[in-house]
Amino acid sequence: MSKPILSRHFETRTPSDVRLAQMKYDEREVKPQAVINVGIGNVSLPTNPAMQKRMFNLDAPESPFANGVLRYTGTTGTPECQEAFKNILKCQGFDTSKLNVLVTEGGSTGMELLLIGVCGDAGANDRPLMMIDPAYTNYISFAERLGRKTVTVKRHLGDDGKFSLPELSKIEEVIKEHNPGALLVIPYDNPTGQLYDYAALKELAKICVKYNLWLVSDEAYRELYYDENVELVSVWGLSDADVPGIEGRRISIDTSSKVWNACGLRIGAVITDSEDFYTRCTAEYTANLCANAIGQYIFGALAHESKESIAQWCKGLREYYKEQLFKVYNGLKEREPKLIVSSPDASIYSVIDVRNVVKPGFDAIDFVLYCAQKGSVNIDGVETTLLVAPLKGFYDIPAGEENPGSTQFRISFVESPENMAKVPELFVELLRQYEASR
Repeated sequence: MSKPILSRHFETRTPSDVRLAQMKYDEREVKPQAVINVGIGNVSLPTNPAMQKRMFNLDAPESPFANGVLRYTGTTGTPECQEAFKNILKCQGFDTSKLNVLVTEGGSTGMELLLIGVCGDAGANDRPLMMIDPAYTNYISFAERLGRKTVTVKRHLGDDGKFSLPELSKIEEVIKEHNPGALLVIPYDNPTGQLYDYAALKELAKICVKYNLWLVSDEAYRELYYDENVELVSVWGLSDADVPGIEGRRISIDTSSKVWNACGLRIGAVITDSEDFYTRCTAEYTANLCANAIGQYIFGALAHESKESIAQWCKGLREYYKEQLFKVYNGLKEREPKLIVSSPDASIYSVIDVRNVVKPGFDAIDFVLYCAQKGSVNIDGVETTLLVAPLKGFYDIPAGEENPGSTQFRISFVESPENMAKVPELFVELLRQYEASR
């Protein structure tokens, strides 16, 4: 008897690189005593106290859920949740008077709406989303899901651990060849940890105006940067006074997940100063009805936080992550000086490139599978393995071209400080085990 036919898209899908290691580890029959998972940015820190207060008191008299009723909200989100996103921006010094906020089911849904809103028709190659490689892999995955095209310009990880932004002339070449609909930037970059300064952002904004592109900024990690002498960067810090014509073409993706330690809340936002984009984006999102009501209520607590409270919260996070990032960076370099480790400038990620350490023919995915399915290291008497994300899927590489991600990995600083301290030894020893096995 024949089986029902799956779609071509389903037939060709493989797990996202950020979930691959965990999924394969779950299939492992004989597991080691411990596993440290830094393959996905699943933050383990407690969320903001104002949000906790609501989360633990959903039945309080002032809660909209006190009577047990759980209804849809408006499609654009509750006014309070919308205001929470605006309040954070206002407290960080940005003018929100002309901004429109559409609350979404996590930042991921915002990415999908973005692709539908700025790219050409499904199945066509016109007006692709332009990204800077390596780029957050979910944009690539969502584009494939939706039948939208992406194009990239590539940056290079030097032996000094610094990623170089592409030359502006190269960016313009790609624009002229592919006619993209929008340029995506991640100022506090995922996956590289690179930090864009205002000078770089302004130059990219000028290109968007010149070629009539949307400027899209993924600001999931805004406030997570580790040089005290650097100014907080946002697309909302640009104006027509800086780049004439930039107003009305700005879009940002925001989320409760990272700066607010609420990955599981699944509350995000599409924010724009374009009334037309906002109206059409809202119309598209009506099919989803709304983001989850409880998550909106919990995140809405931030609508009432003061500038001082928000600044203090972000300062504490920066201090925490800076310490962890530099400890792991130094630990990796001490254990294997030939490793290339990206400069810990921003976000909660580092990239490790093993190209100067491994034998020819090395493949990052094979190493990740080895760690998940076979490898372990004795750490303080406990057999332990490490889950990391291969960077191959973060590059949008045409078939047949060499993928720089073949020797690169992303690690997320989401485990406890005690576990993060074990990462350098685990990574280096597992790498040596794997190399000895092939």
